[in-house]
Parts: sequence; structure tokens; C-alpha cells
Amino acid sequence: MAKESEVRFEGFLPTTPEDTWAAITTGSGGWLWPIQYEPRDGGAESGLTPDGGMVTVWKPSQRFVTYAEDESGWFNTLEYVLEPKDGGTYLRFEHTTVLDDWDVEYDACVQHTSFYYHSLGEYLTHFNRRQAKYFAADAPEASAAPEAFEAVRAAIGAKAVGDRVYLDVPGVEGVVDYLTPAFIGVRTEDALYRFYGRNVWGWPVGIGHHLFAEDADAEKAAKAWTAWLNDLYA
Repeated sequence: MAKESEVRFEGFLPTTPEDTWAAITTGSGGWLWPIQYEPRDGGAESGLTPDGGMVTVWKPSQRFVTYAEDESGWFNTLEYVLEPKDGGTYLRFEHTTVLDDWDVEYDACVQHTSFYYHSLGEYLTHFNRRQAKYFAADAPEASAAPEAFEAVRAAIGAKAVGDRVYLDVPGVEGVVDYLTPAFIGVRTEDALYRFYGRNVWGWPVGIGHHLFAEDADAEKAAKAWTAWLNDLYA
């Protein structure tokens, strides 16, 4: 049964409200996925919701709100409030929407939100104002099995945050910056690699990687990582 839900996040970020605003409104490809917003009240949103939405509040470095809806009664509202604090930014985020399978989708939304905003902090700390080349891919359907994400964890060698890991796709060496039963984050000198154990909710495992090197070839990397996923779940 469809049910309204609300997910909140708040926390300190190590950059000014101006830099944090830029990361949210024009740099989302560096920590979330690429989204475009027309920079004004009433501007169009594309890339966040399936059919696009609208910017309802655009107050640079202070407050940002988007809204989308469809004929079924579904809606989606995201609100960001930014306040200067201790040389950085205190961010308050609220996401209100309608979920069809509330018990499953609400837990997924809460855990994804925590991971995304950790990634925002990593982006602001290590790659602030840099544009990323982004790609995402899903593993085969077999990866939706209950214990499937353990194959990713074993292949990465992730045991604890702070571990250094080495992967041959395509020669990745970095540090584990996030680790839960459902998610793994690996940061390198020029990328954020994100692994999503969505099998926890009965969905295939996925990846979403953010490449900051100027000569990064996202298409080539996407093919290599897709082959890596296919091999894991062959």
C-alpha cells in the first residue's frame, strides 16, 4: 500500500555554504548522480525524478527545494537548508515522497541517504568544485540473492573503514571510506567508487562511480566494471 514517507539528514560539512551549494546544485555528478536544475524559482529539474520536476525555492547558499508529482498522486519533495557554522556548513536535508512498498523502500531510502551524504562530505573534502565523469551499472539478476553482496566485499577485500584495497579494474588502489552490510565506498586520488548492496532489499547489486581525472574514460571504465560485475555473478 502506498504511504507517505519522510527521511531527514543533518550534519556538518567542511566547506563554505557557497561550495556546498555548488556541490548540491551543479556538482551532483561528483557524489550522487548528474542532475540539472534551472537556477531560479520555477526552474526545471531533470535527472532527479523520472519525468522531471521543478525548483520551487532557489536561494543561493541558503535554501533549495525541488518538487515533482504525477497523476497517480505520487510526489517527491527535496529540501536543503544551509547555514554557516564553524568555518563550514551545517546542512539540513528533508526528503518527502510516496512509497509503494513502505517497509522495504523506507529502509532503503534511509540507508541510501546516509551513504549519499557521506559521499557528499568525501567530495567536498577531497574533490571540491571538481567535475566528475559518472557511470552506473547493475549486476545480473543473480546478485539479488540475500548473500550476494558478500562477493563484492570479498573481491574488494573490505574489512574496515580505513583499509587500503587494491583492485585490477582498472588498477584501482584506494582506501575504504564507508562500510556497512549494504554499502561500500572506496576513495582513490582521483575517484569515488560506490558499491550498492541493494540485494538487501531484493534488488540487484549496483555500482555508481565518480571519476575526477581529466583524462578519465568513463565509457571504457563502465565496460570494465560491468564485466567485473558479470564475472562475479556468472
